[in-house]
Amino acid sequence: MHCKKLLACATLLLCGYITSAQVQLTVQAGKPVTDVPPHMWGIFFEDINFAADGGLYAEMVKNRSFEFNSPLMGWKEVKQNNDTGHILIVNRQSANTANPRYAGITVNAPNGGYGLANEGFRGMGIHKGAQYNFSVWANAANGKQLQARIVLLDENGAPIGEAALSGFRDGWQVYKASLTATGAAAKGKLQLLFKGQGKIDIDMVSLFPDNTWKHRPNGLRADLAQMLADLHPGFIRFPGGCIVEGRELATRYQWKKTVGKPEERTLIVNRWNTEFAHRSTPDYFQSFGLGFFEYFQLAEDIGAAPLPILNCGMACQFNTGEVAAMNELDPYVQDALDLIEFANGDTTTQWGALRAHMGHPAPFHLTMMGVGNEQWDPQYIERYRVFEKAIKSKYPQIKLVSSAGPFSKGPMFDYLWKELKDTRADLIDEHYYMPPQWFLSNAARYDHYDRSKGPKIFAGEYAAHTKEGPEAESRNTWGSALAEAAFMTGLERNADVVKMASYAPLFAHVDAWQWRPDLIWFDNLRTVGTPNYYVQKLFSVNKGTQVVPILRNGEALAGKDSLYASAVIDANAHTVILKIVNAGAQPRSLQIALQGVKVPKAAQAGQQVLTASTTTINTLDQPQNIVPVTHQLTAGSRFTVNAAPASLNVITVPYR
Repeated sequence: MHCKKLLACATLLLCGYITSAQVQLTVQAGKPVTDVPPHMWGIFFEDINFAADGGLYAEMVKNRSFEFNSPLMGWKEVKQNNDTGHILIVNRQSANTANPRYAGITVNAPNGGYGLANEGFRGMGIHKGAQYNFSVWANAANGKQLQARIVLLDENGAPIGEAALSGFRDGWQVYKASLTATGAAAKGKLQLLFKGQGKIDIDMVSLFPDNTWKHRPNGLRADLAQMLADLHPGFIRFPGGCIVEGRELATRYQWKKTVGKPEERTLIVNRWNTEFAHRSTPDYFQSFGLGFFEYFQLAEDIGAAPLPILNCGMACQFNTGEVAAMNELDPYVQDALDLIEFANGDTTTQWGALRAHMGHPAPFHLTMMGVGNEQWDPQYIERYRVFEKAIKSKYPQIKLVSSAGPFSKGPMFDYLWKELKDTRADLIDEHYYMPPQWFLSNAARYDHYDRSKGPKIFAGEYAAHTKEGPEAESRNTWGSALAEAAFMTGLERNADVVKMASYAPLFAHVDAWQWRPDLIWFDNLRTVGTPNYYVQKLFSVNKGTQVVPILRNGEALAGKDSLYASAVIDANAHTVILKIVNAGAQPRSLQIALQGVKVPKAAQAGQQVLTASTTTINTLDQPQNIVPVTHQLTAGSRFTVNAAPASLNVITVPYR
């Protein structure tokens, strides 16, 4: 009898524990709070970590126009079969200011064994069976009888593809050839070998995969562009980031030098070339093959709104802090006005005509622009006001993004907010590169922001940085992505204040990175989405149309018991979408009550789950360590969801 009483008591205690442990959540699906902004979840592009040249821009030849500070960087002279020759770098600055250098080659090669080899960007990724398109600008006044071979080599120096060129003539002309790879290489090379005797000048030596994004010449690497398209981003911020500023004004990003013919674009040193001494990359330059036209085109391709950020007459304040004099600010302002004309102007205008000449007569429908990147202090406010007056006067429909500086709080942050509230800024760009705990603790950051007629928020750069050891950089662990997911529920819950958000940086080459963590990693052949990538994707593709309350005891769920949540409805698809983060180490049972909509009995709902150990990462060799897994569950006006430890759960429930 005594044992039976003990068992009964234990049973009652256990039942009581289960009841108290179950979390009751109410979703007021019939009471929309605000519309989800159309551009809510976007992407941030900056040419860091070889994101453009050597990355998204599909050109495989490094220093193709001999314009690096060391003109033959990336190139090596090739002498085979007792053949000889000589290479001379010629500068024609007065004749061609955008692309002054070329290689003058004297050839004495009866056996066809003299020329140049290019190493590519940490090698060249060559796919077996794929077609590659070679081109070169050449002038052969004294070498018309020369013949050339284009040869692809694997890592061991073995030929895996070849094509021939001949018929060289006097005067600069472009010559093309295509070749199919008979083998594969992750770090291959290209050889350009000449046969005969004579002299030939060459420039813009180029090799592209035929399979570029949308099969465009001078195009983008297809697999990396597809990774962006799969995110279904609402916007693309471009070109940065600190790239906008430059270490000094002379090396700032100038959009007019990135449009027109590729051979007429002016290469400059990349500001990340020497930014970090411990990860110096002396071969990091910007060819601008991926320029503003290609950017606008990509945004259009994937249905994203363009958000260009322009220099406001200020170099990076962490470097030189150089500023343009106020009486010399007009060219900077005119660049902003002209970019709007390039994007939207009629084809009878100067810059609209250039857009049409480049192959896009229709406008790109630019609606917003950022003035400065991460600037601060009175010198920024003074210059911002000049830009604002000029842009709003001529293009009042353009929404302007201004800077809250590089920090998430403090005197600098407070000063900028105070000043910008009195301007016509539409959005203020806040940045946070912080430890995961900061993101967990700040999920309610915007719950009490001013909802008056002042500027709204653009969470323009954020990423959770975990400290794993002595290295300054951190990896893309699931723990970092989980903290970002918790924070993003707060962004979504406050979509009336936070209008846009983007993780940063976007891309990183595994052999050529300067900064981590990053959203997408790649080598010359492969790409991998990080856990952070899949968090961004789950939020973006499940954006919904209106935010609705999801409450626990009448309060938003923003960290109590390590739980975080937001909810939207999709009025077009007739679904309620819940995003629930369990950041704790224990599983949680959640009882969901849906109010304000009619849910069919035993409705089939979906639960997409990301969960793993918080130290888990995805790699190129193991890209599926953590990816979303979908489970089916039965839902109704009340149903139960189990949230695994350290998990993001996206639950989609149909309603009538």
